[in-house]
Order: sequence, then C-alpha cells, then structure tokens
Amino acid sequence: MSERIYLFTRFERFWHWAQALLILILLFSGFAIHGSHALLDFHTAVEAHEIAAWLLITLWVFAIFWHFTTGQWRQYIPTLTNIHRVALYYAHGIFTGAPHPYKVTRERKHNPLQRIAYLGVLLLINPLIWASGLLYLFWGRAKAHMPDWLGLEQVALTHTFAAFLMLIFLIVHVYLTTTGHTPLAHIRAMISGWEERH
Repeated sequence: MSERIYLFTRFERFWHWAQALLILILLFSGFAIHGSHALLDFHTAVEAHEIAAWLLITLWVFAIFWHFTTGQWRQYIPTLTNIHRVALYYAHGIFTGAPHPYKVTRERKHNPLQRIAYLGVLLLINPLIWASGLLYLFWGRAKAHMPDWLGLEQVALTHTFAAFLMLIFLIVHVYLTTTGHTPLAHIRAMISGWEERH
C-alpha cells in the first residue's frame, strides 16, 4: 500500500529545475570556453556563461533567503544516525530490491548521505566555483591585491576542477534519481511535489 506525501513546495521545485538548467548551461558553455568542444563559438560561450552565472547567483540569493526564513536550512544539518544502514542500502540493498531504510518526511527530506553530499556542494563545490569564477571575471581589478603565487592560470584551473566536481555530483545525482520504487518516481516527485511512499 502506498501513501502520498507533499514533499516539495513550488519554490523548491522551481529552484531545483532552474538551478539544474543553469548548471547545465554553465557546464556546456564552460567546456566550450575551455576548448573541450566546438558546439559554441568562444564569444557566444563566454556570453552564455556570464549570463547563466549571474542568473544562478540571483537564484541562489533568493534560495538562501528562502531557506533561512522558512527554516529549511535545517534539512542540510548532517547526522550520523543510521548512516551505516543507508550506506549499506546504496552499496548492496539497492541491487537486491531491499526497502530503503530511511523514511522521508517533510521535516526530514534528506537521508544522512544526501545531507553530507548536499552540504559538500554547498560548502565546498559552490564556494570554489563562485570564488574562482568571480575572481577570473574580475581579474583585471583583483590581481593587484592577490599574492604572488596566485596567477590567472591557477584561478582558471581551480574553476575547471570545481566544474568537474559539479559534473561528478550531477551524474551521481541523476543516477540516484532512478533508484526509487520506479525509475522516474523521484523525478515525478520533483515535478509534482508529491512523493509516493511504499
């Protein structure tokens, strides 16, 4: 018997899909700037990258405000409670049809491993991307204030490294969305807001 729970608000769904689209644009245009593909010319890639970056910064400002005014920031506080059971599920149980050991509620949307992963994105990957990206963008003004060992090449390499970390997170994230009771269950929940619990 299944039960439906309204898990994701309209803003959360908008924020999630808008962020996903902008990150894909940033990755696609960023790798074009880097010379990894020639599907965009350099000028178009730079323009698309900058526009998407400013839109994503704006979106994150609203998201941070929303998280703190609604108390949803608590969803990202890491916990070790039952982390071993969740880890065993992803390492073995997921392949044998075992039930997920974590029961989602509106107050606890993310299991212990998700909390750690999202916190890693929020506290490591995002700051690395934004600090290096903004430093690269404003290098002309910033370089006089930078230490001698930090040049534009190091900033660019840091930004590219952070982009690869984001790409890895994105691939794992998309893969894990297919591991519900049906392959599209988690994606449907992020579209409608309603999660089916079995």
